[in-house]
Amino acid sequence: MPHSQHPIELLRFNTCGSVDDGKSTLIGRLLYDSKNLMEDQLEALERSADITGGGQINLANLTDGLRAEREQGITIDVAYRYIATPKRKFIVADTPGHVQYTRNMVTGASTANLSIVLVDARLGVIEQTRRHSYIAALLGIPHIVFAVNKMDLVDWSEARFIEIRDAIEDFLPKLDAFKDVKFIPISALNGDNVVDASPHTPWYGGPTLLNHLETVHIASDWNLSAFRFPVQWVNRPNNPTNKELHDFRGLSGQLAGGTVKVGQKIMVLPSGLKSTIKEIWTYDGKLPEAFSPQSVTLVLEHDLDISRGDMIIGLENLPGMSSDLQARICWMHQRPLQRGNKYFLKHGSQTVQAIVAGLDSRINIQDYEAEIAPPELAMNGIGEIRLKTSKPLIYDGYKTNRLTGSFILIEQGTNQTVGAGMLLPPLEAVKPEYNDFAI
Repeated sequence: MPHSQHPIELLRFNTCGSVDDGKSTLIGRLLYDSKNLMEDQLEALERSADITGGGQINLANLTDGLRAEREQGITIDVAYRYIATPKRKFIVADTPGHVQYTRNMVTGASTANLSIVLVDARLGVIEQTRRHSYIAALLGIPHIVFAVNKMDLVDWSEARFIEIRDAIEDFLPKLDAFKDVKFIPISALNGDNVVDASPHTPWYGGPTLLNHLETVHIASDWNLSAFRFPVQWVNRPNNPTNKELHDFRGLSGQLAGGTVKVGQKIMVLPSGLKSTIKEIWTYDGKLPEAFSPQSVTLVLEHDLDISRGDMIIGLENLPGMSSDLQARICWMHQRPLQRGNKYFLKHGSQTVQAIVAGLDSRINIQDYEAEIAPPELAMNGIGEIRLKTSKPLIYDGYKTNRLTGSFILIEQGTNQTVGAGMLLPPLEAVKPEYNDFAI
């Protein structure tokens, strides 16, 4: 049997921008031109022409699944679509442009490697361009593409494209966030520079949008320098017929950071007990090592008291452990966030009670300036807060690790998710001599 090649990489990206910038049309064009549509989808697309009138196929209807979206011509919900090319697989989140749906954009962008911000070539940089760029930076999305759409409506003007690029480059240094930034002139409606290069932009020498999505380097986006393993489940098969599994006790979960090898010394938090990795299991059998974001089951040399919510870490690049947290938050609920409010806080595989100890600032999206000590944070507001939790969290700053540095707030009576938070770096790390080896 021939040796199999590396699995095809998966790139998650989201599209954002203002209303009518052409986000849904762009994704429809990507699906259509890269031949990722089934025959029944094509037939439904042709039938949907009578909903929109004019008899022309409306590519936006591929993602705008809610009837209300199709009738109003706007995106409300977050739609996920799957695209595959010979070079890569993609999961794309089509997120809304309306200001009142900022929280939906945060949901769709939270796991993205890359964000596509659409800019209408006629309107140029508007508040939503700045808002979505800020949220992409806040969420730690490493790669960003500014797709200047509807270039056909400004006669493919190179001067207009450069004017918009300069306006964006003017505010990008304030965000100080992205590994790489790309500007691409496109027409989503006609397909120019989306999948195929356009004859209308001889002045543009860069890649098409799909070509950039296929080649942008994402392998180093995961934090591979600090081993983090939140325990999701203590795995006890209790299989009396299988001698090997009869006394098996593994710890199952997803690596949230770093790499782990058999024989590696580790520490379990919050207990501080230490041990060594004896075995690493996957569905296909044992591995000598694993890396983020693989899902594995770890077996330790010592039989320690470990349960869901504990975290196994390496002995270098240690995380913080504290009940006093500082975080940036995007508020998602009609009832405003105020000091003294109590919530459930879900972080990794554990949920704890939390109280808002203070509101430090609120961001003005117009100029990215912070308003100090606001009375509250209204829906879709972004600010910096302090939290006190009922038990210590083991965490990293969000910029260091998006998985161990993020959390959600849940309303206690309704179980609704009301806020998405990004933790600031801990003031001090866990002490490595916390406890000796559990021998």
